[in-house]
Amino acid sequence: MKILAVGMNYASHNKEMNNALELTEPVIFLKADSVLKDGKPFFLPDFSSEIHYETEIVIKICRLGKNIAEPFAHRYYDEATVGIDFTARDLQANLRRKRLPWELCKAFDNSAVTGKFLPLESLGNVNRLPFHLEINGQTVQQGNTQHMIFSIDQIITYVSRFFTLRMGDLIFTGTPEGIGPVKIGDHLQGYIGNMKLLDFFVR
Repeated sequence: MKILAVGMNYASHNKEMNNALELTEPVIFLKADSVLKDGKPFFLPDFSSEIHYETEIVIKICRLGKNIAEPFAHRYYDEATVGIDFTARDLQANLRRKRLPWELCKAFDNSAVTGKFLPLESLGNVNRLPFHLEINGQTVQQGNTQHMIFSIDQIITYVSRFFTLRMGDLIFTGTPEGIGPVKIGDHLQGYIGNMKLLDFFVR
């Protein structure tokens, strides 16, 4: 299984991060096999003092595919959930200054958190999915897939030019504005609509 992730896929997030790039194609990065699931706690790593949550819709690939045309992309995923792309923001800032790769700040152990996957037919239109994150009972981030710069089908078409997609691969589709830090004791709960699919603590 591999984890593909899309950066800068919401204009609102790009604005809060002061990214002024005019994107003509998706920004793709890989996360290591670092999935945290089943409500297990996330332990703050000792190499960063600024771990940020980034709430995203995550899709699961359901069939083998390469060079997938956009009209057929919807056939390659049939489940989705809400997830967290944890980012070591202080490391990221340092790596950006040095123009170095981002793996250390984006692909560390347990940095890809996923909730319970549900069939798409139970979620509604994948291009209009509302989702949000609560921390300690307060909504801290919310978005809707209709505001993505690149749709899920466009992402699949693009990444399948470079990577063969296999059953079980995950794609994190990008985060809207509202990112922020987590601390020990925080209780994170993620929702698609009113369905709670993600529930875990920071330790």
